[in-house]
Amino acid sequence: VSNRFELITSEELEDDLSSKEEQADARLEEHNVAEGSNEEPTPEEAERNGQRDGKGTNQPDQMPVLNNKPRKKKKKRKTKKTSAGEALEDDDLEDIDSLLEKIEDTNGLSQESQSGIIADSKPLLYIEHRNLNPENELKRYFGARAVLGDQRPRQRQRQYVRSTWLTAPKNTWPRYSKTGIAMQLVETRRGVQYFTFEHHREYQQVQFKFLDAVESMDPNNIVLLLQMNPYHVDSLLQLSDVCRMQEDQEMARDLVERALYSLECAFHPVFSLTSGSCRLDYRRPENRAFYLALFKHLMFLEKRGCPRTALEFCKLILSLDPENDPLCVLLMIDFLSLRAREYAFLTRMFQEWESHRNLSQLPNFAFSVPLAYFFLSQQEEHSELELSQARERAARLIQLALIMFPSVLMPLLDHCSVQPDARVASHSFFGLNAQISQPPALNQLTSLYVGRTHSLWKDPAVMAWLETNVHEVLRMVDARDPLVEESEHKRKMRYQSAPRNIYRHVILSEMKEATAALPLEVTSQPVMGFDPLPPLDSIISYTRPERTNHPSNESTLSLFFRSLLPNFNLQGDIRHDGDEEAGAGQDLNQGVNRLMAAMRDMLANIQFQEPPRDDNPEGDGDWD
Repeated sequence: VSNRFELITSEELEDDLSSKEEQADARLEEHNVAEGSNEEPTPEEAERNGQRDGKGTNQPDQMPVLNNKPRKKKKKRKTKKTSAGEALEDDDLEDIDSLLEKIEDTNGLSQESQSGIIADSKPLLYIEHRNLNPENELKRYFGARAVLGDQRPRQRQRQYVRSTWLTAPKNTWPRYSKTGIAMQLVETRRGVQYFTFEHHREYQQVQFKFLDAVESMDPNNIVLLLQMNPYHVDSLLQLSDVCRMQEDQEMARDLVERALYSLECAFHPVFSLTSGSCRLDYRRPENRAFYLALFKHLMFLEKRGCPRTALEFCKLILSLDPENDPLCVLLMIDFLSLRAREYAFLTRMFQEWESHRNLSQLPNFAFSVPLAYFFLSQQEEHSELELSQARERAARLIQLALIMFPSVLMPLLDHCSVQPDARVASHSFFGLNAQISQPPALNQLTSLYVGRTHSLWKDPAVMAWLETNVHEVLRMVDARDPLVEESEHKRKMRYQSAPRNIYRHVILSEMKEATAALPLEVTSQPVMGFDPLPPLDSIISYTRPERTNHPSNESTLSLFFRSLLPNFNLQGDIRHDGDEEAGAGQDLNQGVNRLMAAMRDMLANIQFQEPPRDDNPEGDGDWD
């Protein structure tokens, strides 16, 4: 055997080499014809011509002849390498989605049955990395060229940054360096891993400065803090709220993404976003920033028109603590599922969690699940049996929802600008008494649902379906169905007071219909954007040091003016012990100047009330 590598030669290489042989022979023939050469071909040329004009398959005895051309093999390798490099440079962005799909297909995570319905082999809260990127969803809507635009040439020249899943780092962000946040694995119990974020000493000092800046009520202090520490998470979240109040939505969203990037860079190597078995305890203050950053990012995604990506982030928040649900994302996961048209996910969640979570006792699930079944019954790709079953389930569940929560109907129709017919409007079951008699906690849940999801009910087909079932419910009420009385008893016994996580969700959602229904014990206390309504059983790992006061160094006059003017300071900044004696005279002059300035401010702010006139007809009358 003249070629030692004959046994490992692939068929593709043989085809490429044979095509090269044909091109070279064709060029040689044209050259000979042009010169008018009448010479007979040499034996090698005859052999090659016979190979070209003969059989299409390569015989084993011809393998050494074809493969024994080292010059052409080197050239082939070189061109193959350059073409592959150009392909990687040109198609690096388009191939990401296809690669992820191939990886998931090989792992058996997206297998389809012969009927075309996706099998439920994945866990309920399984997270897909490709669905965490809003650009993938926008590209499905508008195309890659419209979304990316002219970003590709700039991305090739971008400096090296760490690859992350939650957000994509931007060129305008400051250069990232270690912030002092780390993640530790606390324990592993029953296949579930419990993690926690930790603040190192230098990050704790920055956190204390941040708390001082918040107490000063001046956003400029937070801006100064971020200039020195550009990836301090709580400062980014607090400043994001300030920008959102000032209608700067782009900057607010950018600050939240930067906070997520800072936290993701501190992930533990074992921490997984997709497994659904990693937990973070919300009772630890260090973990709350991650929850809040995910929730705020989710809200921006929903407003941006990316409900599928927002649903994936909602599932991620729920997977971090599905038992306690500290931000109560169960109150909005149904809305995101309907907006993203993930009806199968919503119905599957209801079927799997109803037995141990009583999802039907939440107004949002009681109304959204039958709406999802109704939308499934409108899809023509399913069989007639499946469509009829979906219609029956939708009708049965919406009737149960209307009987259990009759106070939802009238506000829902009012938000949809729909006038009910005379029978519904005059019936006492759906009247004003249904809204007044319900407990305050239930009023918050119904107001939140109506304010958030009323746009999904404006479809004329949905309204016609709802009207049919409303009349059926009124027939059951007039017939004194025992289910009606049982549901009324449940409403009175339950929903006496809402848990703290529902209040926290209402505050973060900023739904005006639900915020107006918050109780006084929640609205009377200050609510901080970086930590709204902290848990009462918080686990504190470090505490803020108390401020050191020096009352002995202040004179009686200084204490008197401090009681009148809290910002007045006679002694100015506290000096070190070695500088006190040297600057005693200067301190005295500065103290006198501050005293005079404080007195001028006090006199300028005094407003004298004019004495009552004698001819005032509305003066004080005689005392009886």
